[in-house]
Amino acid sequence: MLLFRWAILMLLLVAGVCFIFYAATGRPHYRRIGWIVLKWTLLAALGFFAVLIAERVA
Repeated sequence: MLLFRWAILMLLLVAGVCFIFYAATGRPHYRRIGWIVLKWTLLAALGFFAVLIAERVA
């Protein structure tokens, strides 16, 4: 569980760095990668929390 939390944190950090690169360079490539990483990170986090909630209920 701790590993998954660190993975989510690192992926959010990567998305943030991509957005910073986009702001600094203006290249849309970094924005696109940032959105992709952010989208999949949030989906994985929601799945993780759904599993935690399902464990509590069962």
